[in-house]
Amino acid sequence: MAELEAELEKKLIEKLCNGESQWTYRPDLKNEEDLWKNFKYILEQINKSKLNDTPLSESEFAKVKNDVSHASFYDAGKWLAGENGKVYVHVQRGNETLHLLVMNNEHIAGGSSVYEVINQYQTFKNEDEEKGRNRRFDVTLLINGIPLIHIELKNKTHTYMDGFRQIKKYIKEGKFRGIFSNVQMFAVSNAVDTRYFSAARDTELNAKFLSGWIDKDNKPVCDYLEFADSVLRIPKAHEMVTKYTVLDNDKKRLLILRPYQIHAIEAMRQASKSGKSGYIWHTTGSGKTMTSYKSTRNLLMDIPSIEKTIFLIDRKDLDMQTKGAFQSYAGNDTIDVDDTENVGSLIKRLADNNRQMIVTTRQKMQVMINRRLKEGTREYEKIRALKVAFVVDECHRAVTPQTKRDIERFFSNSIWFGFTGTPIFDKNSYEQKGDLPQTTEELYGPCLHDYTIKDAIHDGAVLGFNVENLGPKDIKPDEEAAYYRSEKHMRNVLDVILNHSFTKLGMQNGKGKTYEAMLTVESIAMAQKYYDLIQKIKNGEDELKINEEIKRVLPDFPKVAITFSVIENKESSQANQDAMKRFLEYYNNYYGTGYQIEGLGAYNNNLNERLARKEKRYYDRAQQIDLVIVVDRLLTGFDAPCLSTLFIDRPPMSPQGIIQAFSRTNRLFDANKEYGQVVTFRVPEEFKEKINDALIMYSKGGYGKALAEDWHTVLENFNLSLKTIRTFVASPQDANSLSKKQKRTFIKLFRDLDHDFAHLKSFSTYTDDVVEKLGFSQDIYDDYAATYVNILEELKKDDDSPSDNGKEPIIDDYELVAFSKFKIDFEYIVELLQGFVDILNEDGSELDETEFEEKMSELREMVNEYSKDNPRLSDILFKVLNDIESDKLKFIGKDMSVIINELRLKTINIEVRKFAEKWFISVDDVKYEAFNFRDGELANENKLKERANYSAYKESTKNALPKFKFNGALIKDFKEELMPAIKPLLA
Repeated sequence: MAELEAELEKKLIEKLCNGESQWTYRPDLKNEEDLWKNFKYILEQINKSKLNDTPLSESEFAKVKNDVSHASFYDAGKWLAGENGKVYVHVQRGNETLHLLVMNNEHIAGGSSVYEVINQYQTFKNEDEEKGRNRRFDVTLLINGIPLIHIELKNKTHTYMDGFRQIKKYIKEGKFRGIFSNVQMFAVSNAVDTRYFSAARDTELNAKFLSGWIDKDNKPVCDYLEFADSVLRIPKAHEMVTKYTVLDNDKKRLLILRPYQIHAIEAMRQASKSGKSGYIWHTTGSGKTMTSYKSTRNLLMDIPSIEKTIFLIDRKDLDMQTKGAFQSYAGNDTIDVDDTENVGSLIKRLADNNRQMIVTTRQKMQVMINRRLKEGTREYEKIRALKVAFVVDECHRAVTPQTKRDIERFFSNSIWFGFTGTPIFDKNSYEQKGDLPQTTEELYGPCLHDYTIKDAIHDGAVLGFNVENLGPKDIKPDEEAAYYRSEKHMRNVLDVILNHSFTKLGMQNGKGKTYEAMLTVESIAMAQKYYDLIQKIKNGEDELKINEEIKRVLPDFPKVAITFSVIENKESSQANQDAMKRFLEYYNNYYGTGYQIEGLGAYNNNLNERLARKEKRYYDRAQQIDLVIVVDRLLTGFDAPCLSTLFIDRPPMSPQGIIQAFSRTNRLFDANKEYGQVVTFRVPEEFKEKINDALIMYSKGGYGKALAEDWHTVLENFNLSLKTIRTFVASPQDANSLSKKQKRTFIKLFRDLDHDFAHLKSFSTYTDDVVEKLGFSQDIYDDYAATYVNILEELKKDDDSPSDNGKEPIIDDYELVAFSKFKIDFEYIVELLQGFVDILNEDGSELDETEFEEKMSELREMVNEYSKDNPRLSDILFKVLNDIESDKLKFIGKDMSVIINELRLKTINIEVRKFAEKWFISVDDVKYEAFNFRDGELANENKLKERANYSAYKESTKNALPKFKFNGALIKDFKEELMPAIKPLLA
């Protein structure tokens, strides 16, 4: 029999509070009033001298409470970052402003830090009764009285995902307000498996971003008590919410590092203490830029002997994302990040006496050393003597062995840390040049921490790959060059891209939620030929046609762009510029931009942003792109999670080139993106061998599931799943006559079929004929899916009943992936609204009135379509649109999710209050039952009846019901009037 959750709480608290831990259990802190009193006491103790031993007055503390309560977790994170690591509130006392220290993030495991644990915290406290029926939180960790880490526990009959959904629901209901708005990290566990994640809006929480803990050897730590020992003890818990959090200023989100990122930073810290260099091998796509940023920053904070930390990048990366990412992460940080616009600025920064982190290019560094600094000058001697830590992202692309040697000879007191997803080994070493290093280890020193592609795929930090090698097999070697440049070959390639990539590009997800692809070719000339041929096909001017199913789903497909260097060589430079002018004109006309050939960098930046789709404005289909054609640009260091597919029409690259290029596709995105898709169109046998060699090399001895099965294996798996489910039920309708135990088996079998069917459809070679030969079709799948949904609801209701607790519970976090979804949903509209608001500027520079009206009209059309599914939520969305239209400046910089959720909760509260006043029941009691109403039943019907004040009802109500009819009418009114009115708002 599974342990009760109360027993799990007890064991967790004992683990946290015993041994060397500094956590103190506070069973007396149960509600918001208790927490504020406790926080006030701690604040007054820390600031005794500043307060002159005079406690904060009621009005002073009201100001403090307001400052400590935040509109979002991100806002709380900005406040908690503090000023040079110190977090303050400010109180006016007479003519003096008192700067009261709330927390000193340098006082980890000591100093002014107070660590407390609470459990069973109650919300919706009923003031008239000692015990109200409220929401209860499981375990929360407080630092200096402020809730910063919250844990939800489930027993072994549940999945940890139930804890995740519970937290998401609480956020949606507005429970994390006031002092609880400061939570930075959540953890969920069912005792045997544990995950953690950063605090975010309910619409931004994605189950794919839950992270398990792994130890330094990449072994999983799943048990909740072992997790507590590894992550929640002091000092690690305090570090998790200070040293290992990042505020993404662009996306307005809080991020918490994954364990392998933390281990890498700690390994660098240990090496730097003894003056050693080394490299970090973290597979491409696992968040190296964030890791390198945080490690560069933390080295400066943790190692007093280091005077400067220098993050070194290549100039080409400045039009990519590294510099922008750093500026976004550093926007609210305690460290000044300087990107040194010119060499003079770099010299000035290096020569001043400030300990700081500098972002600069290796080109500026070389110019400074070789030409600008004069030997014997004060500046020269001062800069050369600096104790410097260099951190190099994409360390082989950014710095050559010769360049590193030149810089290292100048900075004689330097240590170096290189980050790479594709180290150079003996097998693929640099060409021998004198005595220069040929491998990563020779260049930087030993590997301090590794996290390979095999580890990342196993942990779910990145997706696996689905690879198809479709090139022709019967072309003679001497005919290859001419064939691969022919329009026949190009049409074959484009037929796959345009007509056989429905699933690859996520078209089944619906408008605005599709994925992107990249086509890489061997030369700029071929890139231009492909671009022009695509435009001819799109305009109906070529023999190749786009099929009707694609046109029906996406009438504007494909939206295509191209990027390349216009300066290739003297002969082609002018031709490239002339071609790019044409391409820019098309781009400008399509997206309403105004880029010219003279400002190509600005075009590239805009294209990067559009492809990355990280700003809300790009959730709008009108602003999206489907395909970008490249030669080499964007194949390394570019992060676009919504990019799902890489098409390769060029000879095989080097092992590191293959992994770098493949890794553009396998970033986590949404629930339906299951693989990074790769399709090659040349020398299939050679490509297959090169790909396998690369995956073996960069997976430390074996690639496991790094490479998804080939077509024949996937077809075989699908056939097996189909035969298995048909053996169990001959047709979808037969599933309804199964016993409950058998229906649980059906759920599992259908999920296997769904997964294998979606996988099969992701291949370019898939056609309906393939499954029709097996007596299957999309219509039959849809019938199975409809039956599955009905049975799932039935079994979930059965799981909620108190009897038969020994059965295995149904886990309902599985989302059907072979199902086509064309409906517009609520979260998508909220994201579009956020994107719309994000481009509103006070000076009106982003949108003219015509564009504003057009966008409003589009949004109204979407909300109108959504109203068919949920008219009540649509009413709220229409109200927001009306408000934007009447006063758009009011919404600049606002979080639309917060605004909409507040309106939603306000509407719910109005209905709840009406019901409570009608039946003379506490509002909190009604609210509790409303939020816990499941499958037509109240959580505690009898207690609701008991709490209704019949005497007050009878005295105040005309034609009052007799007592024997009162309870039945109350419950009927709750089920038939109140819940239908508010249930759509709880969606």
